[in-house]
Amino acid sequence: MNSFVIGDVQGCYDQLIELIANIRQIDSTARLFFAGDLVNRGPRSLETLRFVKGLGAQAETVLGNHDLHLLAVAYGVRAAHTSDSLQAILDAPDREELLTWLRHRPLALEVHSHLLVHAGVYPDWSAAQTLALAQEVESELQGEHWLELLRNMYGNQPAAWREDLSGYQRWRCIINGLTRMRFCERDGAMDFGLKESVEQAPPHLLPWFELPQRRTQTTTVVCGHWSTLGLVLRDNLICLDTGCVWGGQLTALRLQDRRLIQVASPQHLKPF
Repeated sequence: MNSFVIGDVQGCYDQLIELIANIRQIDSTARLFFAGDLVNRGPRSLETLRFVKGLGAQAETVLGNHDLHLLAVAYGVRAAHTSDSLQAILDAPDREELLTWLRHRPLALEVHSHLLVHAGVYPDWSAAQTLALAQEVESELQGEHWLELLRNMYGNQPAAWREDLSGYQRWRCIINGLTRMRFCERDGAMDFGLKESVEQAPPHLLPWFELPQRRTQTTTVVCGHWSTLGLVLRDNLICLDTGCVWGGQLTALRLQDRRLIQVASPQHLKPF
């Protein structure tokens, strides 16, 4: 069965429906995978969440930082941002059903020999290790102490992975690597201060995928998250956040042959 991966939707429901209609014209049986950030900043997050959940076994999504932010806001862990567009979900009669479904989504997936995550893979992690570490956090997020995990997941430290990390420090580092990371120091430590394009980075910072010690060099990582990076298609890297919410495009890619489908979007939000 063919599989399409779709970049960050961020509540751009109308563009998602158009994109999926185009996919179905090409391959009506294709399975759909989402690179995270289903919700927030776009105009129709509630409809997007309901739609993807309603696809059932036809679709799966990894969790992105905006998806985790929704959970944190919904359960009083974090205040909403002025740019958030989550209130319709918070007020919905089926909010608990939607939030429970979201909380049970994975942080990493292996799909047709590709490694799918939202933001990236910490340079020291192999593909197998990434899946195992993601499973650690997934088990905690889906377990009885999930709310405590939400309360402890925010923060930029520890910025560097160590095998002896434990508890919330360990899980925070995993979450940051999989859902927030863009740039790293040359020794691998994550930097969360810079969100712009690669050209604007100071010499001591590199995109996580450019570090020579990256252990997933022989694995093709598929991700979203980095709209200023845009579409990237390399042998070992596919980046699919093409800035739909900012007036760019919503992008889908068929993993078997890298066929691209894109839908243009109006500018739902101006860059900060």
